[in-house]
Amino acid sequence: MKRSAHAVSHTAGRLTVSGRLLPSFLIVGAQRCGTTSLYRALAQHPLVLKPVLRKGVHYFDAAYGKGLSWYRAHFPLKATAHRLERRYGIRPLAFESSPYYLFHPLAGPRIARDLPGVKLIVLVRDPVERAYSAHAHEVARGFETEPSFEAAVELEPHRLAGETERLCRQPYLVSHAHRHHAYVTRGQYAEQLARLEPLVGTGRMLVIDSGRFFTSPEPVYDQVLEFLGLPRLGDPVFERHNARPRPSEMPESLRHALSDHFDPWDRELEPWLGGTPSWRR
Repeated sequence: MKRSAHAVSHTAGRLTVSGRLLPSFLIVGAQRCGTTSLYRALAQHPLVLKPVLRKGVHYFDAAYGKGLSWYRAHFPLKATAHRLERRYGIRPLAFESSPYYLFHPLAGPRIARDLPGVKLIVLVRDPVERAYSAHAHEVARGFETEPSFEAAVELEPHRLAGETERLCRQPYLVSHAHRHHAYVTRGQYAEQLARLEPLVGTGRMLVIDSGRFFTSPEPVYDQVLEFLGLPRLGDPVFERHNARPRPSEMPESLRHALSDHFDPWDRELEPWLGGTPSWRR
């Protein structure tokens, strides 16, 4: 039923595409770092317009071949935005949240080309916990056949070998391994931020420590609104979404090895966060 409703809604969107908005900001990642929780908090703001039915459109990573009209059809009507602007005196902002955008090698250039002036929000989390959470998530969704996290980490270099290059050679390719099995590589956040920064500039990027968001959501939410140029209107309900139970505790030896691996990448995050990441304090 949900798929049918989405198909009908998107068909209507295609018929009215010229009268629809494009997003003013994107939550681009990272996966398993609280993107859904921030998305739902922001969607409660009367001047923030979410896409129709789907949190993440995944246009700039997995559906770019469908064209910009297909993408625009996912967003609210300009008439809706005009009514809200008359009511509040401030232009509303459309947005979406697709956490694969941060990691996909072609998403950044596509975003910069098709959405000039767009702002990007990135959430980062303890990369060791992110990797473990991502593995449980992919197993639960049926995208991971290796039930052992330790084995999946060992398999990752082999699974990802050459996949970035393949994606760049074949722009409309969808790589299952690159999207679903990059447990360690996705946690090298500074590498991905460095790829985005020359495309959009630091002034249009906001990097949030998810640990701070989950422990003190109010000031982080206000920081996001300031970044977007929006006033505080009402009090959102902050909830954690998409948490998954862990099948077992991570072996301490693996935890220490991963923590050592991520240490230089975490130190490179400090200028983006304005200090030491919460998981390193």
